[in-house]
Amino acid sequence: MSLPTVSAQQTAASLTQAANDAASGASTAGSATAQTTAQTAMGSLSGNFQTFLKMLMTQLQNQDPTSPLDTNQFTSQLVQFSSVEQQINTNSSLTQLIQLTQAAGVLQSTSMVGHKVSVTSDHLALQSGSAALQFAAPSKGPVAIAVYNDNGTKITDAVVDATAGSNTWNWDGRNVNGTQLPDGSYRVAVMGAAADGTTQALPFSVTGTATGVQQNGGSLTLQLGALSVDFSAVKSILN
Repeated sequence: MSLPTVSAQQTAASLTQAANDAASGASTAGSATAQTTAQTAMGSLSGNFQTFLKMLMTQLQNQDPTSPLDTNQFTSQLVQFSSVEQQINTNSSLTQLIQLTQAAGVLQSTSMVGHKVSVTSDHLALQSGSAALQFAAPSKGPVAIAVYNDNGTKITDAVVDATAGSNTWNWDGRNVNGTQLPDGSYRVAVMGAAADGTTQALPFSVTGTATGVQQNGGSLTLQLGALSVDFSAVKSILN
């Protein structure tokens, strides 16, 4: 005779759904907690599977001989449990691989520390009272350069008699009054004449000494004093 409880098929279906939910949680967790989540999900899956087996054995022992239980459904549930277990293990291994890759990236990137680099940024890195940038002018002529603080106030400007092609501008870290400003990150704009005589922003890159590497989530940033840029912004290592 059948037990006056929920059937093994229904119990297995609900337990499998719970296991799937746990596996999904493990796959979407961040790298810092994914390993713990995967271990928790695996423990939950193991407990659910043992409960399912107990329910299955009880049902088989008490089944109606004239209406035997469908073993195909049990087999299907076992396959689903196995699939979820493989998914959790895959997520755990992938998390470990990501962590190892990130650690290797940080280690490799530290070789840039202490070297002068050129990066794409709209901020200058004032280090030890000096900063520099390179810009490309389409033709010979005056180019206006302005430096601003974080509040958007202009603190200094200059007009450079640029040549066609690559040019360099160095800043001594002083404002319009000649006061030496503290080291930090300062926004900069470079404006020049276009081929048709109109004024346009010119492309430029800034140079500075790499002082550190920082990992932010899944990305790495290079520090040039107070200036932080993504590693994709690095154009070249100058020395």
